[in-house]
Amino acid sequence: MVKVIDCIVTSPAEEGTLDALRNEPLVGKVIAAEGPLGATETLRRLSAEIEAPYVLLYIKHTGLSLVHNALRRMISVAEDSGAAMVYADHFFKKADVVSPAPVIDCQEGALRDDFDFGSVLLYRSSVFKEAVSSMDAVYSFAALYDLRLRAQRLGSLVRIGEFLYYEVETDLRTSGEKQFDYVNPRNREVQVEMEKAVTAHLKAIGAYIAPSEVSSIDVSEGDFPVEVSVVIPCKNRVRTVGDAIRSALSQKTSFPYNVFVVDDNSTDGTVDIIKSFDDPRLVYIAQDTSWHAIGGNWNAAIFDPRCGRYAVQLDSDDMYSGPDTLEKFVETFRREGCAMVVGTYQMTDIDLNPLPPGVIDHKEWTEENGRNNALRVNGLGAPRGFFTPVLRALGGFPTTKYGEDYALGIRICRSWRIGRIWDVVYNCRRWSDNSDADLSVEKVNSNNYYKDWLRTVELRVRLSRRKE
Repeated sequence: MVKVIDCIVTSPAEEGTLDALRNEPLVGKVIAAEGPLGATETLRRLSAEIEAPYVLLYIKHTGLSLVHNALRRMISVAEDSGAAMVYADHFFKKADVVSPAPVIDCQEGALRDDFDFGSVLLYRSSVFKEAVSSMDAVYSFAALYDLRLRAQRLGSLVRIGEFLYYEVETDLRTSGEKQFDYVNPRNREVQVEMEKAVTAHLKAIGAYIAPSEVSSIDVSEGDFPVEVSVVIPCKNRVRTVGDAIRSALSQKTSFPYNVFVVDDNSTDGTVDIIKSFDDPRLVYIAQDTSWHAIGGNWNAAIFDPRCGRYAVQLDSDDMYSGPDTLEKFVETFRREGCAMVVGTYQMTDIDLNPLPPGVIDHKEWTEENGRNNALRVNGLGAPRGFFTPVLRALGGFPTTKYGEDYALGIRICRSWRIGRIWDVVYNCRRWSDNSDADLSVEKVNSNNYYKDWLRTVELRVRLSRRKE
């Protein structure tokens, strides 16, 4: 039988994995990578060794078991689709438990460096070699990311919606624990390389936005009843909403402000907590029973005539870190003429004890390149403040319970400046009732697919502007 696949495995590889691949009838060489696959020099050495029409990368060190006929199926799909690379749904082995691990389609805007393709990637060798030969930057960590971005420019990355292999899952953390990896200060060196790779990709396809292409805003225009409105959307937060409201009402400011609490049909006593506050600055909005989600609750506040010049976020289970948060936001808006301002937060438990990774300052946002790097990361930071006229002009938030803030952030940064506050102004409290504390694979996939779709829409707009 013709050998059509060369295999690359990380080193050291389990003997069982090596034997399984060597025994596959379609496999020619099985090459152990001498060096990390994230290093450009490693990929260059491997590219020179590939002889078969396809190359399979197994990017984990743990054991791999292929479903019967899996490689034939992957080759068949690659041939029929003309894909640059194919990947597949699979199974996780955690101890003695086997569970499905479906992945999602790689959309045009799926530019996240942590996109989950699984651990088995089947590249067309011609694409692999062309992509590697074109690499003009030397990375220590971002080479695999650089490879797939270059492959995306050469062809499609096609998901096979079939379970074709088993891999051992070693990261047993919950989704809530994993989601802050990209902003962990310990990973900063990695993130710098990832940003360099995605920036080069956006320049190559014509979607890069230069600093000179965004503008400042005259935030003094217009008349508003107050300068700032704190917006607290909530549903069933009886344990924490009182803390949030007290935090908002405790702000010391040189300007008038109010606090919107928008309740979305709570049934646990949250409304009683809200009504227990006797303060003229508190604006309580009770939503009707139709679909609102977090985005719709924000819209109820920002389109209300009582809303201030700036709308500043406070989630119903979080707290401002001090009485000067709103003052710092307004200072930044006025000084920098921003459409949006993002602060810095401290991760804490429910009792405000610091949690790893500690202070989250989102250094991946820079004045020079934040608007481009925003298409790589899954969030822009917190707390967020917005110039209300811009929110209204853009039609408000999408009516969704996830990613509504990110949707506005990537839209705003296309046209206007986003300012930053590098001081800690917010306590992000992690506890068992956080909406993202421990999500299923299917829910994580759904959330990621939505943000990838947002990026796809944004990317297409940026590309279309270049053609005008």
